[in-house]
Amino acid sequence: MCFFIKTLQSFSGEHELSEKLRNYRSDVSGISLGVVVREYASLSHLHKQYFGFPGEILMRMLKLVILPLIISSMITGVAALDSEVSGKIGLRAVIYYFSTTIIAVILGIILVMTIKPGVSQEAGNIDRAGTTPNVTTVDTLLDLLRNMFPENLVQACFQQVTSDGKTWEGFDLSVMGGLSFQNITREYKIVGAYSDGINVLGLIVFCVAFGLVIGKMGDKGRILLEFFDALNEATMKLVQIIMCYMPFGILFLIAAKIIEVEDWEIFRKMGLYMVTVLSGLAIHATICLPLIFFIIVRKNPYTFTLGMAQALVTALMISSSSATLPVTFRCAEENNRIDKRITRFVLPVGATINMDGTALYEAVAAIFIAQLNDYPLDVGQIVTISITATVASIGAAGVPNAGLVTMVIVLTAVGLPASDVTLIVAVDWLLDRFRTMINVLGDAYGAGIVQKLSKKELERMDLISDVDVANPFALETTLDDEECEKKSYVNGGFTVDKTDAISYTETSQF
Repeated sequence: MCFFIKTLQSFSGEHELSEKLRNYRSDVSGISLGVVVREYASLSHLHKQYFGFPGEILMRMLKLVILPLIISSMITGVAALDSEVSGKIGLRAVIYYFSTTIIAVILGIILVMTIKPGVSQEAGNIDRAGTTPNVTTVDTLLDLLRNMFPENLVQACFQQVTSDGKTWEGFDLSVMGGLSFQNITREYKIVGAYSDGINVLGLIVFCVAFGLVIGKMGDKGRILLEFFDALNEATMKLVQIIMCYMPFGILFLIAAKIIEVEDWEIFRKMGLYMVTVLSGLAIHATICLPLIFFIIVRKNPYTFTLGMAQALVTALMISSSSATLPVTFRCAEENNRIDKRITRFVLPVGATINMDGTALYEAVAAIFIAQLNDYPLDVGQIVTISITATVASIGAAGVPNAGLVTMVIVLTAVGLPASDVTLIVAVDWLLDRFRTMINVLGDAYGAGIVQKLSKKELERMDLISDVDVANPFALETTLDDEECEKKSYVNGGFTVDKTDAISYTETSQF
């Protein structure tokens, strides 16, 4: 145990170690408190809500800072980069997101086809829960595009477009041989509606465009840029205050969830299915993502993961990658020393479209339901599942249980009954927490990888900015690419190793 603690100290420092241990104590205390209260106290539904109130306050505080954080971070992040560099960074991030999502889907398919969790069971032996979402593949994809371009920016801050289904109107009444019958002609019409929740995708698209415009405005846009930069700094100060309350809030979040679970028998029935999903998530988080990170960045990926521990615990508890975003920013910038220009641009996009855990879960769940129904899948249908799971995960909102909605898309794509999604609802709340944790970890790894790949562009931007603004009389530098990775010319002096700088480089004065 002492060796483990010393190792943590060498990785993270005394302050970060104490913070991580405090979070872990909150987790263990929450589990213990939940088990004790569940065993020795009989609480009504109302009293359970009262009991979980401190955890609800934590959720509300984290959701409170999502909107100002996304807007300020995206605008300042894009405006700080020129259009060419931001395009390269965005392309690298998207390629990473798609690559890891496809890897997660393939891993999930291999595991579920090997373990076969649904072969030994029947759908009739599993209790159904919840209702089947009324969605179709085309409508969901169209909603994704609609949300990218909101018609009202203020409304996008608290609502997003959802197709509520299709209605039909009109029919013809025909008479033949004295008998009347209805010759119904169905005319389908999409019923558009708005659901509560921040339209993160629409805000990101607007903020990227707005940030690019501000960056091109020069001195005229400097006031706006300074305003949003100050807003970002103030929001992160609020996040630091929320972090002080987090151990207490997490304790009651865990305890309340344990108390709320009524049927533990379902975990025995769905045990093999849950093992398959959790095994896939564990392999993806401990082998696939770290291996990609090590190959590209050439640093210890597990040290990086340890720096994201607080964000991962938060994701596990609140089951929302969007609500975890404030903590993800703090861990990535302060613990893992990722450049703010990267985190502000990459992390909000990743929290919206990078859903490795969700994609893996949907692939496993679809094939599991096929096995329950004794429905054989050919190679073409398995490929269809992999493609639809990848696309559907991108369209999934970063909120709890969003995967169930996109799960219907995957099932209907291969001819499986959409109503069977209710078979996995009973255990979805638990699996949703673990896959959200993997989503957040994938976002963080993506920021580290994109920073490494964009290192030369960032260094050159620093050189140009510092020489032009800080010391316009400085001689032009002639460093090659290898030297640029080690030194930067600032105010007539050299600073070493700018790669770990969070925002501004310390300057040397002569």
